Amino acid sequence: MADVIDLRECRELQTGPRLRQILGVLARHKFLGALLSKRRWPAPKEVRETVEELGLTFIKFGQVLAMRRDLLPDAYIDELELLHDQLPAMGFDEVRGTIESELGVPLAGLFSSFCETPLAAATIAQVHEATMPGGRHVAVKVQRPCLKEMIATDIAALTRLVALGERLFPRLRALDLRVVVSEFAKSLNRETDFRREARSIVLFRSALADVPDLWIQDVVAEYSSGAVLTLEFSPGERVDLYAKLHPEAVPRAINTLVRLMLQTIFEAGLFHADPHPGNVFVLPDGRLSLLDFGMTGELDEPMRESLALLLEAVVKCDARAATEAYLEMAPGSESVNRAALLVDVRAALYEIHSGDLADVSIGDAFESLLRAGSRNGVHNPGEFFLLTRAFVILEALICQLAPDLDYMDSFREEIARLTKQHFSPARIKDKTTRLVRELERLASDAPGDTRRILRRIGEGNLGQVQAPALEALGDRISGDLKRLTHSMALAALIVGGSMLEMVSLGGWRELVGATMIVAGLLGTLVLSLAALRRRLGRR
Repeated sequence: MADVIDLRECRELQTGPRLRQILGVLARHKFLGALLSKRRWPAPKEVRETVEELGLTFIKFGQVLAMRRDLLPDAYIDELELLHDQLPAMGFDEVRGTIESELGVPLAGLFSSFCETPLAAATIAQVHEATMPGGRHVAVKVQRPCLKEMIATDIAALTRLVALGERLFPRLRALDLRVVVSEFAKSLNRETDFRREARSIVLFRSALADVPDLWIQDVVAEYSSGAVLTLEFSPGERVDLYAKLHPEAVPRAINTLVRLMLQTIFEAGLFHADPHPGNVFVLPDGRLSLLDFGMTGELDEPMRESLALLLEAVVKCDARAATEAYLEMAPGSESVNRAALLVDVRAALYEIHSGDLADVSIGDAFESLLRAGSRNGVHNPGEFFLLTRAFVILEALICQLAPDLDYMDSFREEIARLTKQHFSPARIKDKTTRLVRELERLASDAPGDTRRILRRIGEGNLGQVQAPALEALGDRISGDLKRLTHSMALAALIVGGSMLEMVSLGGWRELVGATMIVAGLLGTLVLSLAALRRRLGRR
């Protein structure tokens, strides 16, 4: 079975020859002289050509750097975005060998027909059309042989090169390249593990099952492994080619693209990070077909909620709220200059809103935040870079399909639908139930834990403290915790009811919200009277 790239093992590989080769290419293209401040940096085009000469891993790394407009000038970013990852096709013997070694069965025993000419060939793998014995039409994605060993060697060389460069040229430390390389290695781990891609496809099919205009290939699990992925065949054509022949179908396709992006983000915590025209097809019946789930991102619930607050703040041009939501998405940041960050975010939002609102770009807004954060000490999470990249690519695709269409209407409609769903009674009930359950667990576990801790204190160096006093203290803490639990549960009722009232859903939902508020207030009154009675009793 295929292994994943382990950065720790990479460092143990013999990377000397490869490192010398890399340094030779950099010297020939005048990079080393630029680092020594003897001359200017090479032109953007020469930078791209250098990356292409260094090979597959560096092409992928250049594509990652193309996402980092907070690190490099726009001219270099624009050039790196032109990097091509097309490679010559593998020979059929290599394809056959990989499939048979991965699946353990001769190729003739797996497929009744197998087209030797690939449909597509890229850096990681190439795709072949085939037919299973039962007549099922499939596409077989086959990983290039020795790919992991080559990538591992290059990652090790790149890691050493960055460490050496930062030691010799301290000004490179401002680029935080070690973190970039580490995130890049993790990304390649994900992209070269077809088992992970298969799991992503299953999750996306489940999350988007109710989108009527979308179809996602199913995985043929028994014909798949870590280096071979067999999928249902997609008979469509690229969305950009389809749009030229059927311009009347473009608005429908754009609405579907927007809905699948936002729905997977906010409902399932998933997103396709590479929605370029080659990965979006249109079937003969007009449905969209989303391909290639090798590059996807995942967002946990706290990050999704912070993202929702961030989008709302960007739309409202609220710099303070945007800054707080942005920092919540990067909790590992230290030594952040919050005052300077707020100034930069305010300037970025002003620039975004100074033009026509129809021209507002979510991708551009996120890129501005990333730049502001990097300047002020924020360690941006890798998933936020992927998400920004996804929005930039999606908006570029939409503009390519329909330059004059105000696609922000689709974004606003879908965000309004998701917001209404987010504040639905069922959703609020579920979140309130989870909160109460956690509080009940805290109330039931804490007294026992408190007694055990106090008993150990009483049996230790503080033995002169009598155990009965400690037990009494534990009982008091237990009672306080129970009252705290009840108070927080009542507060959850009041907050949930208020949220229902504010959203103005109308009808019985407003009645439910009012009932929750009244119940919470009455419960709070009862708790207050009980507390007053206890206080008077002690007196």
